Amino acid sequence: MARRVCRAPSRSGGGAPGEVATLKELGSRSCRKIAVVGRGTAGALAAASVSRLHPERDHELHHIYDSRIPIIGVGEGSWPSLVRDLQQLLQLPHETVQQRLNGTRKFGNRFEGWGRRRQDFTHYFTPQQVAYAYHLSADVMADLLCASTQARHIDAKVTAIRSVDGGARVEFEGRESERYDLVFDARGYPRQLDPQEHIDISFIPTNCAVIRRCPPVITAPPNGPVREPLYTRAVARPHGWVFVIPLTVHTSYGYVFNKDVSDLDAVEADFDELLAEEGVSDFEQRGVIPFPNYVHRRIYDGAVVRVGNAAAFMEPLEATAIRLAQLQVALVLRMRFHRPAEYVQGDAPVINRFLVTDALLAGLFVGWHYCCGSKYDSPFWRNARDRVWPNYREATDPLVVDSSALRKFDEMIELVDAQIPDPADWGRQCAFFPVSSFVQMAHGLGAPLGRKRDSQPT
Repeated sequence: MARRVCRAPSRSGGGAPGEVATLKELGSRSCRKIAVVGRGTAGALAAASVSRLHPERDHELHHIYDSRIPIIGVGEGSWPSLVRDLQQLLQLPHETVQQRLNGTRKFGNRFEGWGRRRQDFTHYFTPQQVAYAYHLSADVMADLLCASTQARHIDAKVTAIRSVDGGARVEFEGRESERYDLVFDARGYPRQLDPQEHIDISFIPTNCAVIRRCPPVITAPPNGPVREPLYTRAVARPHGWVFVIPLTVHTSYGYVFNKDVSDLDAVEADFDELLAEEGVSDFEQRGVIPFPNYVHRRIYDGAVVRVGNAAAFMEPLEATAIRLAQLQVALVLRMRFHRPAEYVQGDAPVINRFLVTDALLAGLFVGWHYCCGSKYDSPFWRNARDRVWPNYREATDPLVVDSSALRKFDEMIELVDAQIPDPADWGRQCAFFPVSSFVQMAHGLGAPLGRKRDSQPT
């Protein structure tokens, strides 16, 4: 994003006729004091973006976090857009960024045992075998972004973030509150969902993950990054599925399951069996992490922006977390910095509806992966295919969620069902998933397209 440079008007009235009005209306001048709360992936990304992209030199950025809360660095996947964004934010060559992230090049997701065809297949980024993302260490990425961010760091516990007239107020434990023009809330997902505040993505059948760190399977060259094409593996198992993310310093494994359907001991036993099958005899247990699948109804209100897991969360099947955070940060900053300040309150509901819809579309795409089950005829997969996924229409009813997500998802499914889409539709996307992603997943899963739906959204 290019910086806008404006000259201050002279007090005698000199300068171009419209210059004074432009300066008065410039949105960035009403956004001088900004706070980012949280130091995980989303918080670090937001702070670095403000620091690098703010058009005014004299803004004030506070990066607030509680150092007692650890960053869970389990290894993450991403989308190709992150390669470009990190180069812009860090001002480093792509190869250097990849090496510092302990990263490898991700060219897509490899699905093993999914769908009715029971055949392995790959969901490639587009253009296939050209576009790539990173597998990366999440804790390292946060540190790298923070090191390049110019901000005042405040180590404190935040007790509340409240929108006030013309801004937001952050309240702390043990110190006075502070007022800001804009606050990015990156404190993570809620402990409990509130139907008044959150949309429950009830059509995704998982809610817990066991994380293990295993020895690396990739050897990094001494004088450069790993260049070979690699993929995030999504391995179907009786109780759910396991992600396998290859980094240069370790390999991250995560067993994603439903704690209300499968007993943890049974999951751990099957995890042991998978690692034994793959010849992995040593691992570090990183934790058992329960999670909600949800979207916040108010991601942005004009003064407070919820980003990352504070805005939405869904299981990590398609690496949606970082990509959604990128969009949330970029869209709000672009509008606040480059739109006249008086438009903030009018823009806020439009931006919020767009962000909510985008997150719901990502959730629909992820949930759709379960529509054909897997090679396992187990309680988890029967529940996922026959009970959980069929609820997607009710859960995303536009009258309930105030969003057009269901209609847009239906349109993409119908487009794939056309077999030979019109060339004018080749570039269409649903959230950040292009037509090619829907086509690849439909063919790989053996998805039942072409069936008349029992209802249509209004």
